[in-house]
Amino acid sequence: MKKIKFITCLIIAVFMASVFIQSCASSKEAIANKSGAQLWGENCIRCHNTPSPADFNDAQWKTVGLHMQVRANLTKDEAEKIVVFLQSAN
Repeated sequence: MKKIKFITCLIIAVFMASVFIQSCASSKEAIANKSGAQLWGENCIRCHNTPSPADFNDAQWKTVGLHMQVRANLTKDEAEKIVVFLQSAN
């Protein structure tokens, strides 16, 4: 009886882990397909009013992007997409 409970719990745990792993993969894929404009709108407005793309030059946006990658916990790819969007919009 204890062996059956153990096997049942093990099967449930494996199933839950596979569901969790699959949901993480699809979430990462959805983020990877977002444009710099989408990422900018979704991430930057969370903490402050976003500046106009014209407020900084290309070099300054690169510096801001590196800083905000750390502060906003963005991936390198997300930060680069946002910076490219801001550089192209000014």
